[in-house]
Formats: sequence, C-alpha cells, structure tokens
Amino acid sequence: MGIWRTKAVERSLLDAQKSEHRLHRSLSALDLAVFGIGVIVGTGIFVLTGRVARENAGPAVAISFVIAAVVCGLAAICYAELASTVPVAGSAYTFSYATAGEFPAWIIGWDLMLELALGAAVVAVGWSGYFASLLATLGVELPASMVGEKAILNIPAMVIVAVLTAVLTVGVKLSARINLVIVLVKLSVILLVIVAGLFFVDTANYTPFVPPAQPTPAVSGLAAPLIQVLFGITPVAFGWLGVVSAAAIVFFAYIGFDVVATAAEETRNPQRDLPIGIIVSLAACTALYVAVSLVVVGMRPYRELNPDAPLADAFRAVGQPVFATVISIGALAGLTTVVMILMMGQSRVLFAMSRDGLLPERLARVHPEYRTPYRTTLLIGTVTAVLAGLIPLSELAELVNIGTLFAFMGVAAGVIVLRRTRPDLHRAFRTPYVPLLPILSCLASLYLMLNLPVETWIRFSVWMVIGLFVYRWYGYRHSRLAADEARG
Repeated sequence: MGIWRTKAVERSLLDAQKSEHRLHRSLSALDLAVFGIGVIVGTGIFVLTGRVARENAGPAVAISFVIAAVVCGLAAICYAELASTVPVAGSAYTFSYATAGEFPAWIIGWDLMLELALGAAVVAVGWSGYFASLLATLGVELPASMVGEKAILNIPAMVIVAVLTAVLTVGVKLSARINLVIVLVKLSVILLVIVAGLFFVDTANYTPFVPPAQPTPAVSGLAAPLIQVLFGITPVAFGWLGVVSAAAIVFFAYIGFDVVATAAEETRNPQRDLPIGIIVSLAACTALYVAVSLVVVGMRPYRELNPDAPLADAFRAVGQPVFATVISIGALAGLTTVVMILMMGQSRVLFAMSRDGLLPERLARVHPEYRTPYRTTLLIGTVTAVLAGLIPLSELAELVNIGTLFAFMGVAAGVIVLRRTRPDLHRAFRTPYVPLLPILSCLASLYLMLNLPVETWIRFSVWMVIGLFVYRWYGYRHSRLAADEARG
C-alpha cells in the first residue's frame, strides 16, 4: 500500500503536466478568496440567522457562528497543507488518492459528487424562488407550475444552470471575473444592511444574551439521544448547550470553502495562493455572519424573528420595506455565485477521477482553446439542470452537509497519513500541532454529522452503497494505477 501511495502522489503531479489533461493556470490568491466568499455567502446569511436565534441560541447566535467557524477553520488548515503539497485538481478526492490510495479516494470522490452536484441543484431551486419573488414585486407573477418546490418544470432554475454552464465552459478566468462582480454586489448589499441596521438596533433586545435553557423533546439528530443515554443530559433549547447545538445548524452556512481547493491546478502559485484563498475567505465570511447576526437580533426580539426571511422582516418591522427588495437582490446575487462555484468544483472532481481511469477517461479532456474541462462541465451542467428542473430537493438538501463533513474527515486524516508516508514532500504551508489538530478536526466534523437527522444517514448510506457497485463494475477494472501495478 505504501508503494501505491507513493506512485499516486507522483501520478497526480505528472498527469497534470500532460497537454491533453493540463488546465490553464490563471487564478490568483484574490481570485481564490473571491471564489470562496462567493460560494460561502449564500442562503445562510439571509435565512439561518433568524431560525437558530429563534429556536436555539437567542442573541448568542453570533457565538454559534464563531463555534462553527472554528470547526471549519480546523478543516481549512488541513485543506491548506494538502492543497499546497499536492496542487492538482480534485480537492479532497486528489488528497485521498495521494495519501490513502485508490479505493478511499473513490469513496471521497463519490461523496463529493453528492455534495457538489446536489448542492448546486438545491441552490438553483432556491435561486428560482428568489427570482420569482423579485419579479412579483415588479408586478410579474410566474405560474406555480414553472417555479418553486411544487413546479412541474422549474424553468428559472434550469435557465440559470444553463447560463452558468456556458460561462464555466468559456473559461475559469471569465468565471472569476463574473464572480467578482456578483460578489461585490452581494457584499455591498450585506454591508448596507449592516450599516443601516445599526440605526435601528435596540440594545434591550440583547438581554439576556444567552437565554435560560429550556428542555425540548424535539430531537432529530443522532447526537442528542446518544448524549442523553450516556450522560443523562436532557436536550435543551437555548442556554450554552443550545448555543453549541445551534453551531451544527449554522455550520451549513459555511459549506463551500473547500471548493477553493478544487481549483489548485488552475492557480498560478498554488503553494502560496491556495492557503491564502481558503483561510481569507473563511475569515471574511465569519466576520460578515457575526456582524449580520448581531444586527438582526438587535433590531428585533429574537422570538419575533421570521425564520424564513429574518433580514427582510426586521426592516419591514421598523418601517423600511425598501430594504426588503434590496435584500432580495443581494440574495439572488449570492445564490448565483454559489451555483456557479459548486458546479465548477464538481466538474474538477469529475475531471480528476476520469483522468485516473476511475470514470471514462474521455471525460478528462480540456478544451483546445479555453483550456477548461468542458466535457465534465457540460455533463455536470446537464445533470444539475435536470435535477433542479424536475425534482423538489428540499428534503435532500441535508445530504450536501453530511457529504461535506465526511470529506472534511478524509482530508484531516490525509494530513496525518501524508506526513508519515511522504515526509520529503515540500509543504509551503504546514498544519500545526499534527496529529492533534487533524484529530480534533475529525472529531468536530463527526459530532456535527451526528446532529443530522437519521433519514439523512440512511440516504447517505444508500448513495455510498451505489458507489461501491459502480467502483466494482467500472473503476476497479479501468483504474490506471492498478494497470501500472499489474505491469510492475
């Protein structure tokens, strides 16, 4: 197995140099940071704040965002080391391929398909809802048959996916420029909300900052009943335990920063720029989340917040309905970048898996002019458009989160393994306190996974079993690494 790992590292680096598989290096640290902010800042900042403040943490929701950021930060540091050591497209898949071997890499890659492709479809459906709401304010009503969760064919969702597929096919640099413009619009709206909201903050709404704990029988995840059985602690809402449990919910607002690592092969100086892009995007989004949450709970008593649209509702309550329209525009811009970057990340993972022979190798071709993985991009765009157009995905959205956390654990373990198997590799960024920090990252991710509903675990298990059959039927037989081993 050690030989396989060594050859996997070398193959990952050498394959990226072949002309027919080589992507164009055009991204800077700023581009990566903007990509990260673009994919992280989405529905979380517009929706989750009100939900967890009202049901779990009260005004202390800001602390929940910080706790979730620490969990993501542990994973981000591990991502930064592996991304700077193995700067090849594929993110967690490539890292697992280089550290643990082919089969674990397939498991992570199959898991990432669930996270990224399904995530893009879910967000596209959300985008269509905001788009319909914005049109409604202008007096244009779209029929229910073509927009929303109950649509027969969700036309707006399919159109936005098609447009972004074309953008990604033309070139990653063009995608970065468009993403930059949209992110600037989104951040301008958010900063405007923060500044304007400060004038309507009532400090009395911050008291008590951590509401007294209240027992709650409503438990959907696996962690709470386990804690109750093992330690006799009753699940609670509010209090400090409520604040910590809320972190498992607001964690979903951070999903996507790992997509930055999928662009490693298209980065000019990956050893320097990837760690900067990952960490800066995570830090910037944490600051925004904390600021927005403090403003919202300051404007309205936390028990009166609208769990579906807390920001817009807060401004309506203080007699500023114009801001509701502005917030809708910001949400629309935010979701656009999330869909685009999730699709970009998925196409790169699929590209890397095809290049390794685990999926049809003809998919691992770049466009002769644009130097983008156009075949995987078109495939992902088609699948995402079909999912977004035909299937209501609200009940499946949590699969995105369990897939992300599973990948986090794989990357953290990869740091430990690669330190032992390839200590000679140059590491432009080194994770401190190895193996303690990666172990903490694994445990934190596992805890958040245990807070997800049982139904999510069942669906995730079914998806992974399907992946095992696909690997046995195709990947195992066509693997380039196995072929090399057979030839000696």
